[in-house]
This record gives sequence, structure tokens and C-alpha cells, in this order.
Amino acid sequence: MDMPASHGVTERCRRMSGVLTVIGDKWTVMIVMVLIARPRRFNEIKRTIGGISQQMLTRTLKALERDGMVSRTVYPTVPPQVEYALTDLGLSLSRPLRDLGAWAGAHLEQIDENRLRYDGEKSAG
Repeated sequence: MDMPASHGVTERCRRMSGVLTVIGDKWTVMIVMVLIARPRRFNEIKRTIGGISQQMLTRTLKALERDGMVSRTVYPTVPPQVEYALTDLGLSLSRPLRDLGAWAGAHLEQIDENRLRYDGEKSAG
């Protein structure tokens, strides 16, 4: 039995929404940007980002590993050392994230002004 054409679009949109939820998360963005230069250990990522809880970092790294954007290498030392690195897929995500960051930086003043004006209008009226 053939499925309606709209079903495929809806299913694809649902799947894309799940991916965008992960890659649009602020912690994902920060982790990817930290890992661009080189692989890093868990505590180094945590220190570099600052403000992220251990639980959130663990959760985000697992999600990125599950999606194939981050690799996790365990070294047989005592205690075991774990290193995280971007995969080719993760590196390909870093390009649009850098572009988005550049756009945000270029428009930051304008957005701040717009927010102040909007908030002033809403509080006055």
C-alpha cells in the first residue's frame, strides 16, 4: 500500500527536528567549537566551557557520540583516560556553526538595540 506523499515529508521533518534540537543546543555549539582545534579530555572540555554541569556535559557528549559527530577514545591507563574528538561529520557541522557565530557577532549591536526598543515599547504600553 502506498503512503500519501505528505507522510514522507512529515516523517522527514520530524526526524530533522530531532537533529536540529541536538545541534541547536547551546552546549552542543560550545562543545563543537571547543573540539575544533584538537581532541580533549572531559575535564578540559568542562573547564574550557565553564558553567556546564558534569551531568549536562556527559549527556551532550553522549548525544553527539550517538549521532556520530564526536568520537570517544578510552586509553588503558589507571585511571582510564577518555578523549573526545570531532568526527568528519562533527567537523562538517563546525563550518555552519562558525558562520552562524560570525553572523551573530556582526549583528549583535543591532539585535541589542532592537531588544531594548522592543522591551521599552512593551513596558510603556
